[in-house]
Amino acid sequence: MHRKLFIVVLALTFLTTVPAARAAEDTKLTFSQSVQIPGRVLAAGTYWFIVENPGSHVVRIFSEDRSTLYATILAASAENQEPANQTSITFAGQGAMHPQAIVAWFYPGRTIGHQFIYSKQQEKEFAKNDQHTFVTGD
Repeated sequence: MHRKLFIVVLALTFLTTVPAARAAEDTKLTFSQSVQIPGRVLAAGTYWFIVENPGSHVVRIFSEDRSTLYATILAASAENQEPANQTSITFAGQGAMHPQAIVAWFYPGRTIGHQFIYSKQQEKEFAKNDQHTFVTGD
């Protein structure tokens, strides 16, 4: 009887530690101005960018308290030569009348990131305009 209980407890312990080994990529970002993501514009504020399954490119964007889901984005794989120690975001300028667009997001310590997918027309515009990468201080 005690042996069966031990095995069940051991199995439950293993099941609760497995998700921790595959931790989600999550980053809390605060924007002082509106930013564009595929399909919408996020107002200035604080958001959580989350990839629940590392290796996938499904990015979910939540409110600061994680109670509101603003977007679920299927991104493409992006690559950096060297990993940054902090989160890095690449923005594309769109002129003074439009918010900057988030083009790519890299989780700290990773060389593979998430390139946001826009329409062909938008991507052509982004290629013509100034792009810059911001590395957070977290």
